[in-house]
Amino acid sequence: MTPPAASTRIPWASHRRRRPAVVAAVLAAVFLGTLGNVPAAHARPARPAPATCPPGLAGEARCYTGQDANGAHYAMAVPADWNGSLVVHAHGGPGLGDSSDPSRSTDDLERWAVMVDQGYAWAGSAYRRGGYGARMAAADTESVRRLFTEWFGRPERTYLHGQSWGGNVAAKAAEIYGGRPGTYDGVLLTNGVLGGGSRGYDYRVDLRVVYQYYCHNHPRPTEPQYPLWQGLRPGSTMTTAGLRARLQECTGYASAPADRTALQQRNLDDILAVTRVPERTLESHLRFATFTFRDIVTNRLGGRNPWSNRGVRYSGSHDDAALNAGVERFSADPTARRDLSYDSDLTGKVSLPVLTLHAIDDPTAFVEHEAAYRATVQGAGRGGNLVQTFTKETEHSALSDSEYANSIVALDTWARSGHRPTPRSIAASCGTFDATYGSGCFYDPGFRPASYASKVRPRPGGLGWPAMTAAQERAWSRIDGVGIAP
Repeated sequence: MTPPAASTRIPWASHRRRRPAVVAAVLAAVFLGTLGNVPAAHARPARPAPATCPPGLAGEARCYTGQDANGAHYAMAVPADWNGSLVVHAHGGPGLGDSSDPSRSTDDLERWAVMVDQGYAWAGSAYRRGGYGARMAAADTESVRRLFTEWFGRPERTYLHGQSWGGNVAAKAAEIYGGRPGTYDGVLLTNGVLGGGSRGYDYRVDLRVVYQYYCHNHPRPTEPQYPLWQGLRPGSTMTTAGLRARLQECTGYASAPADRTALQQRNLDDILAVTRVPERTLESHLRFATFTFRDIVTNRLGGRNPWSNRGVRYSGSHDDAALNAGVERFSADPTARRDLSYDSDLTGKVSLPVLTLHAIDDPTAFVEHEAAYRATVQGAGRGGNLVQTFTKETEHSALSDSEYANSIVALDTWARSGHRPTPRSIAASCGTFDATYGSGCFYDPGFRPASYASKVRPRPGGLGWPAMTAAQERAWSRIDGVGIAP
């Protein structure tokens, strides 16, 4: 089956979906407005090709795949009983491949099939390449929205959804494109990395130097030396398996406590206490502080250092004085920190309803990211556009399908009605969806995260990078909106 012509759209009256009666009544009662004109893409790529839907959507939707003009693979799905609205998904990571991975977007469609099951069309980009670049990923996310509109018609409403680092991407896309007529009507950020690149990874900077202080094997004394802010020296052939072996050698993290040596246990205890990184995600955080740091520094910033730990006081170890005297110290190149900030930090200047959902015990994107984002949005005078919800869950990569369905419908209702929900009202509506999905509702409506600085050691003296000149801003705008080096 081929996609309909660009001028074709499925009329709302034909949409029928077996979803809870309460939700259907709410959606039927609200006014369905029309979106404005959508800017045309730079080049017209091939039409989306019909593809096999994930098993959970077989017979329930039509699925498509393709590549946009920048080479980013994407996947799309249109339910048989489409409710007229679209969810545009920004995935997390980032992966570190050199090119766009077609399996990423199809895997994401399977993972977020709950959105399609709720009647929303879905579109997700795999991005034009792996590696860091929030503005690049935001541009590719906007590209897949435009392609969907070109081939399937203008949706009644369009919502951004970002998970993990995709939360940073979606929030950035909302700031860049959300003010344009006919783009987006709301934003859902789930377990989002919302502290921005310039400070959102400071705890991994601390992990990188604290680990090396105790372990002395990354690099080993016999290997070529390099400043730790590089993450890993350019040209190194270290693999993730090799990094895990070194972590195991130093800490015994993969062994039962009884099988660790006394030195391994003390190293592990000190690293965890000082960095405040959960033991169950220690390896993944160190992997990011190794391979993704190298991507950011070497591939995106031309070898310049955006990180600083000068003046940070580390505590919690068995000998804090020795640690602070011996840990490697460095200061950021102000231009590198400025460029990373421009690419990924959030301004809070969002004109759309934004709903966040975050696990309180998220071991990867700490819940304090939400405090940082709240402060940013409020500082921009847009606090009325933000509602934050929290759950008593303990995972990062996936939350309850009942909560995802509840969240997207709550956002949809807010955007259509203009009535801002509360964390308590959202928690109360979840049971309607749990009757269908049975995955549980774990909201804690009274929870409020502590400040970001309570979790991540602040950098003394603030950020300290120079502001961009008007000429530099114009230069950035000529890089096709992709931010740091594409």
